[in-house]
Amino acid sequence: MIVVFYVGLRSVASQQCIQPQSEDSNLTSKLGCHGTASKTYFKVYKLRQTSQAAMKSAIISALFLLAQHNMTTQFSVAGIELALFRYPASQESNLQAWDAADEHLINSLIEGEQPAVPTAIINDSFGALSCALSRINPNWPLRVETDARTSFLGAEQNHHHNQLPMDNLQWFTSRDTLPQDVALVLMKLPKNLTYFAHQLMRLSQVLPAGCRVFVGAKAKSINASLLALFAKHLGPASASLAWKKTRVITCISDGKPRTLPNEIIWDIPGVNLKISNLSNVFAANKLDIGARIMLDNLPQGEFKTVVDLGCGNGVLGLRAAQLYPNADIHFIDDSEMAVASANANWTTNQLPEGKGHFHWDDCMSHFPDNVEPDLVLCNPPFHQGEAITDHIAWQMFLDARRRLKNGGILHIVGNRHLAYHVKLQRLFKNCTTVASNGKFVILQAQK
Repeated sequence: MIVVFYVGLRSVASQQCIQPQSEDSNLTSKLGCHGTASKTYFKVYKLRQTSQAAMKSAIISALFLLAQHNMTTQFSVAGIELALFRYPASQESNLQAWDAADEHLINSLIEGEQPAVPTAIINDSFGALSCALSRINPNWPLRVETDARTSFLGAEQNHHHNQLPMDNLQWFTSRDTLPQDVALVLMKLPKNLTYFAHQLMRLSQVLPAGCRVFVGAKAKSINASLLALFAKHLGPASASLAWKKTRVITCISDGKPRTLPNEIIWDIPGVNLKISNLSNVFAANKLDIGARIMLDNLPQGEFKTVVDLGCGNGVLGLRAAQLYPNADIHFIDDSEMAVASANANWTTNQLPEGKGHFHWDDCMSHFPDNVEPDLVLCNPPFHQGEAITDHIAWQMFLDARRRLKNGGILHIVGNRHLAYHVKLQRLFKNCTTVASNGKFVILQAQK
């Protein structure tokens, strides 16, 4: 017997079906994946048995698969119902747009009957916190700070999708000064604790004594040294009881402004470059190993338009400016601090004014239509916040293929175990290994 079940969305990026797993022994392998114009799809199963019991078991399994799909978008906490998506919504990923720490923070506010005072929301990945507070009170004054372009775009997307107001929101980057009227702060603990310390110091410069700061985090991430970090940079802190393996840290601002640390500039031997990093830029004050092997193996040629995709501090694009002096170099990163660091490093190294272009963007989503690169350099990340994922690399490769001129080159570095050659071969129908060592490999594909 053939049974067809509707189970969700078709992945736009890969044009393949998302495949939740079922352990029901009455369902054998999927026979087909049939899309429609609306990008929905059906799963077709062949039943081992044709009995009524087998049919019932199969239907239950299909409903479970549907529930698995829905759990990645349906946010439900303390009577607040939202549909939340990561950004872009079409990304090839089964990750949720929020986590239990978001739920814990919202529950804590509701249980404490928190009034709608001017509230700073910091590190809200895709708008779960801002959407929840806007749902509670559409007039709740929110000051949303993020370093990630995908966070800004994701929050905007989710507010529109849930028909929530936007005029109660003000947007800030992690280098902007928050307004003096902030009376409450909600934060998520970032993976980068250097960045987090910087955020606490910045808060100390605007928060009055007694202002409460609530920080949601995984319980395993909270320890005595983290609480000491609060005390050093903002004020005394304590952690709640655990709930769903998360805790909420409550910090009370002591009202004492801290001085931000001075900029550190360091040299890269052999290439005559001076580099500085803002606090949320990958690799801190050193050259990461992947970038080092990439610097030693950049392609030869007379390139005119080069993109450093996922630029970080801009080291690859800066070196490209030295090697290809006639080229325009475009620096793109999801981190506003990364783009600002690349821009500062361009000036520090006295590279030609007007030849460097800087874009705070989600990959190449908003890259100028009239710019057609002939070389894209890429050292892609394999994590987004706490999540380990290769969907960002996949989006980077797709965008590069879409935007490269015919004959243009994508030149990447990655950990060997990530098997990026499989993706490049699939996309470009060609892939060449340029160099490798025990850990990293440099690959090149031509459009």
